[in-house]
Amino acid sequence: MQKCAFVSIIGRPSVGKSTLLNKMCGEKVSIISTVPQTTRNAIRGIVNRENGQLIFVDTPGRHVSNKKINLKLMEVSDRSIQDSDLVLYVLDASRIPGQEECEIAERLKSLSNKTIIAINKIDHQSANIEKIKEFLSQNILQDEQAKQPIFNVSAFTGDGIEELINALISLAPEGQPLYDKEYYTDQETGFRISEIIREKAINRLHQELPHSLYVEIADMEFKEDKLWVRAFIIVERESQKGMVVGKGGEMIKSIRLAALKDLKRIFDWKIDLDLRVKTGKDWRSRDHLLKKLIV
Repeated sequence: MQKCAFVSIIGRPSVGKSTLLNKMCGEKVSIISTVPQTTRNAIRGIVNRENGQLIFVDTPGRHVSNKKINLKLMEVSDRSIQDSDLVLYVLDASRIPGQEECEIAERLKSLSNKTIIAINKIDHQSANIEKIKEFLSQNILQDEQAKQPIFNVSAFTGDGIEELINALISLAPEGQPLYDKEYYTDQETGFRISEIIREKAINRLHQELPHSLYVEIADMEFKEDKLWVRAFIIVERESQKGMVVGKGGEMIKSIRLAALKDLKRIFDWKIDLDLRVKTGKDWRSRDHLLKKLIV
């Protein structure tokens, strides 16, 4: 009997959702950063086992804010939860639950029949699993759910990952796989390249430009067995361009080389990356652009 399910991954920012997704898929599917809400889209990662297929949807971290970009991110998360067969609620064992955790728990109370809970970062020196379980028993676990297991996992070491996958497959509805077994994501080439560049940029510039940039693929073309790509890192103000370029062009060179290193592992063909910087004034306030960037 084959199983197949869409699984929405939900949690507050920086609980390790993207790292967990990558570990389950065995490949880099979602970019990773210490910057909250690095994930801006519903990123799909596909896990195949003999008895089933799980299509995970990594959603933006749920953060309390009325800023336009955050509200758009929450729309993506809510839509993913609504459309999924199962919900994987991820908590951070090293952080005490706060207001954001309470709001997520309240959101999931009505979805108890399709929610599985994973406590991540159990390997962290500050991990307090009992404190997290106490929060869960007070805020989300209903009588009919009380006997369901809570999975203690480490996205870093892989501990508990296979048990979590098996539990999700056991709860998945019957159905044939939607993707061939060699697939671990369905992201388009241009999107994957832009995300890798963005990861390398924000990890080097997060203190100066935490959410003030995005990446635009201006052109892609195969030339002589090589994929030629022209991409722009877009910042909000002219004064920020110098930060991205760096002294003597060292920063943008570092971003470019780090991106190429990852892209070499992901794709089978060589990539020639032409990376530049330009300004998109106040882009985070433009509805039409947010609609294009956050889906």
